[in-house]
Amino acid sequence: MSATLLVTGASGHLGRRVVELLLESHQGSLIVTTREPSKLADLAARGVTVRKADFDDAKSLDAAFAGAERLLLISTDSLDVPGRRITQHQNAVDAARRAGVRHVVYTSLTRPEPGSPVTFAQDHWQTEQALAKSGLGYTVLRNNLYADLLLHSLPQAIATGQLVAATGTGSTAYVTREDCARIAVAALTSSFDGKRTLEVTGPSAVSHAELARLAGELSGRPVQFVPVDVESLKAGMVSHGLPAPFAEVYASFDVAVAQGRMGEATGSVAELTGKAPTSVASFLTSHVATLKAAAR
Repeated sequence: MSATLLVTGASGHLGRRVVELLLESHQGSLIVTTREPSKLADLAARGVTVRKADFDDAKSLDAAFAGAERLLLISTDSLDVPGRRITQHQNAVDAARRAGVRHVVYTSLTRPEPGSPVTFAQDHWQTEQALAKSGLGYTVLRNNLYADLLLHSLPQAIATGQLVAATGTGSTAYVTREDCARIAVAALTSSFDGKRTLEVTGPSAVSHAELARLAGELSGRPVQFVPVDVESLKAGMVSHGLPAPFAEVYASFDVAVAQGRMGEATGSVAELTGKAPTSVASFLTSHVATLKAAAR
């Protein structure tokens, strides 16, 4: 019999895709959790066990995780209060241990160790430490930046003819959300019960200068990379209506890229899934209509 699997955050983009892939391939029992079970009524109709999980209510998680053998802990989106997400994740790790879960797969961030300039890196680092101390088997998936995010930034760059960033000559090993879902499924359904930390990336790293060139080629409109310092970047984002706290977060990733923290490409996706990850060029080519529309 296949292990009983559990996916948290199943109503989010990544969680939902993981569940869809599991329904295609997994033969055992599947439990999913969410703050609002009504959003997953269609999954319940397909035989999936849907449970409410409130990571702010530690005791509620015992019932939510009951019976699960392997659990995918998708990091929450609670960035409003400093430290809240760390507490939520600690609650989940503790509940997993009490529930008898054998293995936890956690979606972390590329190189979140102390010293990372990314504003919320410590949330992931502290969660990794909680797993290390838990006695549970675990797989930490340190996902690099989603290539999908480029579909928000590049159309604007195409429209203005300028890709503005504080990344300098640094590069990013972007990975698609689809590849992150596929490796999460592979790790969750694996028989691996030890402890491992994997950097999850695309096949190669890409600089912003290269992104500008790609955007120009695919859209038919020239795009110039405009390097700026981080303070100018934040000021520019705020002047265009982005709240200062969000500007701080986005800019912190540019600093990490400039420092070379996001540029290492690994073979983790291919090793676990048996299929090479999608390159940035291929991903953008598959969305060429979006890029061309921005050039009109």
